[in-house]
Amino acid sequence: MKKADSAHPAPIAVPVRTAAAADGSPARQAFRQAILDVENLRERLRDLHQQQAEARRRYWQQVGPAAAAVVDARRALFPYLEEALLQGYFSRLEEQQITGVLLGNARTLEARFGEDEAAIIKKYAPADPKAGSAGPAAAETTQTNGPPEAPAFAPDPALPPHEQAAAAARARRLAKARRQQQAAARADQQQLEANAKTLYRQLARAHHPDLERDPAKQAARTAQMQRITAAYEADDLYALLQLLAESGPADAAADDVLARYTRALLQQQITLKTAMNELKYGPDGFVVGAGKKQELELRQLKRDLRAEAEYVRHVARLVAEPAGLRQVLRELAAEGLDTV
Repeated sequence: MKKADSAHPAPIAVPVRTAAAADGSPARQAFRQAILDVENLRERLRDLHQQQAEARRRYWQQVGPAAAAVVDARRALFPYLEEALLQGYFSRLEEQQITGVLLGNARTLEARFGEDEAAIIKKYAPADPKAGSAGPAAAETTQTNGPPEAPAFAPDPALPPHEQAAAAARARRLAKARRQQQAAARADQQQLEANAKTLYRQLARAHHPDLERDPAKQAARTAQMQRITAAYEADDLYALLQLLAESGPADAAADDVLARYTRALLQQQITLKTAMNELKYGPDGFVVGAGKKQELELRQLKRDLRAEAEYVRHVARLVAEPAGLRQVLRELAAEGLDTV
């Protein structure tokens, strides 16, 4: 369950790593900065996870019992409503209303309380005529073919026809450019993830201790080579990238490689920022904060949940009898509601 709050979440205070004095080629500097930015975002995401976990713990400690009472009361409606559909006592229109109450109750439990009511929804939800013959395989294909396409662009009908056509053409060009950028970013990310062995060999060639005659420098190379080998054996690509950032000056070919890695790291930054926004503002997020205002809102929420539980229990007592259920259906219809 998500705790709604009109206030902004508290700022996340974490130490931000900054790059050392710029040295090397521009490609190497950009690469090092990209690594630092990714690390900073990872630290902020870890910190946000901890804050969200603590907020969730405090939240459920205060409202959990009241929410659980609502869940129990709503689940108690299902047996009465399902039994009513089997009695043959109600008209077809009333049976449709009862089915709507069943589905609405199940979706409320899922959307508001995170309960799994897929069985009820699957049993009573009307079949989609467009997906009826395709079956589960079509759904699986849809899920595995990447993100859904954006809705088609609809020009402003108030514009003249030639301006509508121009706007539609511009929208198509922008959409094509975005797809190309996303495809290039995905290719860079895949290459980044697949090149651990290449990175290891590149670093090993540059830091192998056998290439150094000076005992002091050879010891430093040995320590560095141990770090490289440990990162490779642990399949820790990020550690290998950090070690690459610490390497000496690169030639033009290496700069091209670093530029590709930098683009992949920039894409990773977008992914991390998206994860942070989803964690803060998504359906499963919890507002991080405290204070008198939040305490007042929690108290009001608990009062609302207790009132809801009592009301749903009252409805359950009514729907236990056909006459009471019919009365509930009439009241819902009079108020323009599909469910409790």
